[in-house]
Amino acid sequence: MRKEVFGRTPDGEIVELYTLTNTKGMEVRLTNYGGIVVSLRVPDRQGQFDDVVLGFDRLEDYLKGHPYFGAIIGRYANRIAGGRFVLNGVSYQLTLNEGQNHLHGGQKGFDKVVWKARPVRSARGVGVRLSYVSRDGEEGYPGNLSVTVTYLLTEENELRIEYTATTDRDTIVNLTHHSYFNLAGQGRRDILDHLLQINAHYFTPIDANLIPTGEIRFVRGTPFDFTQLTPIGARIEEPDEQLRFGRGYDHNWVLAGPPGALRLAARVVEPNSGRVLEVWTTEPGLQFYSGNFLDGTITGKEGRVYRHRYGFCLEPQHFPDSPNKPHFPSVILRKGARYQTTTVYKFSVAP
Repeated sequence: MRKEVFGRTPDGEIVELYTLTNTKGMEVRLTNYGGIVVSLRVPDRQGQFDDVVLGFDRLEDYLKGHPYFGAIIGRYANRIAGGRFVLNGVSYQLTLNEGQNHLHGGQKGFDKVVWKARPVRSARGVGVRLSYVSRDGEEGYPGNLSVTVTYLLTEENELRIEYTATTDRDTIVNLTHHSYFNLAGQGRRDILDHLLQINAHYFTPIDANLIPTGEIRFVRGTPFDFTQLTPIGARIEEPDEQLRFGRGYDHNWVLAGPPGALRLAARVVEPNSGRVLEVWTTEPGLQFYSGNFLDGTITGKEGRVYRHRYGFCLEPQHFPDSPNKPHFPSVILRKGARYQTTTVYKFSVAP
């Protein structure tokens, strides 16, 4: 593990950069600004390493604003319609930062704060433990929320992310990780030939504002059927209303298996490099986003331009707009209770 200064925020706060490596050569670089995974280097079938996540070389570029590259998302990942919800009979209004929606925690979500960081070691590997206290009223949320996120690089080429939180007042919580992956190497080409499998037989359709309608729809016979390995681009341009609303895939899948148990959520294979990504999680849902809003206006690491669909996100989480959908899994964290969830991004190579 190596620690260095990544830069300073506009108010002079020092931001750190941590580099984690395992004995197999896998390397993860992350910063305590937003808990962002800056780079992630893994081998292909020839043993050649490349960086497979989008991002920037300099802190200054993250500070200018970006589409959540590699960040921790909270208090609430994804969208809440109108930024409104009712808890214990009290109505709360959150900040609106995507039209009439509250998205990814608001104007200054967890992706834009400087977390306290300390190195950790365990039998599994080396890592960094990040902590942050989100104050009562921050972005409109009730309760002082104490959050800990631990990134751990294991000897099995896994990036393991463990989230915990407690609150002094009933609130809502939904945390996730937001890396944009490209297993061919960041900034090299689009991700449409990546093969994707999602362990889900249902997804939650959205309306024109990208808010779930409340329906839970069977994937069979739709472009959302990834129950078998399928190229991401195979059906992405079909004349489907849901694809039109999302400008591609930007939807939540209802994961099979018992929530709370660590289970396989998705598998991605990049045919040319042979790189394989598995996503394991205890969460009930998985947001798959196909990089639809990348448009060539962002220049990332090594001067590479991020064009349309040059990265994809697989974000384990609870469902979007759950506070307003009582039949969705609950996102309420009660005073005195403990929020705990785990996600693992595991890398390997196909023959």
